[in-house]
Amino acid sequence: MKIAVIGAGFAGIASAKVLTELGHDITVFEKAPDVGGVWSRTRRYPGLTTQNNKDSYTLSDLRMPKVFPEWLSGEQVQSYLEMYVEKFELAPMIRISTEVRSAQPAGGGGWDITHAGADGETTEHYDHLVVASGVFSEPFAPAYDGLDELEAAGGRILAASELHDLETVKGKDVVVVGYGKSACDVAVEIAKEAASTTVVARQLLWKMPRKIKGVLNYKVLLLTRMGEGLFPYQTVRGPEKLLHAGGSKMAGSMVGSVESVTTSQLKLKKLGLLPKGQFTDIARSTVSLATEGFFEGVEAGDIAVERDTEIAAFVTKEGKPYAELANGRAVPADVVVTATGFKQELPFFSEEIQDQLTDDNGDYQLYRQILPLSVKDLTFAGYNSSFFSPLSAEMSAVWIGSLLGGGHEVPSTEEMEAHVTARLAWMRERTDGHHARGTNIIPFSMHNIDEVLGDVGLDVSRWVKAVQWLLPINPKAYASITPRLVEKLAARS
Repeated sequence: MKIAVIGAGFAGIASAKVLTELGHDITVFEKAPDVGGVWSRTRRYPGLTTQNNKDSYTLSDLRMPKVFPEWLSGEQVQSYLEMYVEKFELAPMIRISTEVRSAQPAGGGGWDITHAGADGETTEHYDHLVVASGVFSEPFAPAYDGLDELEAAGGRILAASELHDLETVKGKDVVVVGYGKSACDVAVEIAKEAASTTVVARQLLWKMPRKIKGVLNYKVLLLTRMGEGLFPYQTVRGPEKLLHAGGSKMAGSMVGSVESVTTSQLKLKKLGLLPKGQFTDIARSTVSLATEGFFEGVEAGDIAVERDTEIAAFVTKEGKPYAELANGRAVPADVVVTATGFKQELPFFSEEIQDQLTDDNGDYQLYRQILPLSVKDLTFAGYNSSFFSPLSAEMSAVWIGSLLGGGHEVPSTEEMEAHVTARLAWMRERTDGHHARGTNIIPFSMHNIDEVLGDVGLDVSRWVKAVQWLLPINPKAYASITPRLVEKLAARS
């Protein structure tokens, strides 16, 4: 097949490699001037690092360089992707600085892709389309009153992904909006240069230290099947039944112990930063790793946190811009950096196609987070928030390749619709609605991979899965999956 892939981050690169090995003719479109997706130099903010240790944040067939530190910078992740492209000779099929303007279903099947690059705008036909642009497409910026007043007074507002150097904030009074990992990461870096740094947090999230008591690595707690199993899945099976027997008392006790240690270690009570609720809430949206230096910065007075509030409006006082908060306070705001998430937009699709992809709540109806229920010749790779995004994206590409090659079949549309509807309802309830329009699979990343490979009929051994219960997931264990799929499909033909 002639296949178009939109996006050259982990999902796009993995799709190109897997589908090429299965004999398809692949073209990858990337609007940025480099590969990397969210790790592109056009989107990296100061202080950007991974939440995973380097050994768990890779594709299956290429390890991170030994010289890289355990916790990777954004630049190092992007460098790894460039190494991957070079190793597997993917560059000829990747068109960087080329934006897909529209993707329209063709009358006889397939897609007509209109794209614009250095040579102008062109339309080409493809048999199949893989969307690998990720769930973090465009920064979401809240609508604020008084933006004109802010700018008239010399202030400016920008998303965290638009802040590429610290000269912008040097000597300025800076307000960072948000309390996720990106907000805390960028606040630490900003505080090194800014006159003042204030974090405005509508809601405090639980944070997980990289090392509990400076000894036990976070990866051993949450990047294992045991860590994932502490939270009840949609259907509890196997060893997880033991963890959740008696009303989840064992799992609750283990998570409660982490909560107690974390509260003490990060000095959350002393700093007035103890979140509401319980530590189990950490799995409702996305696990946020504590940024090195953030709580230390708060304790030292370099970073101020205005908790449980938001910006009501921007105003001017004596010619200087301020952010008026809902709690009645006002803080100086020469620069406002919003780290408030992303919009999950697919601007190349018409409104009609968007409606077909989502339900009445606006949630994506994708079987296995991959296959639309009613749009033909279209699949999504890596279209989810996962602890193991590279591996998840790679295995979704395997699922796509298997489906296109006849390696497995899917249930009827009615069965898939019932499955997706039930799953979305569970996700909505479990996360209090914070399920990223149906794409947030955290903390159940390995459950998703298991389901995907179960469909394909290829998986790692029981022994490997047993090891994964106690040790962090190593994507290298899945390196044989694509070669085995190639053999399987070759035997069919």
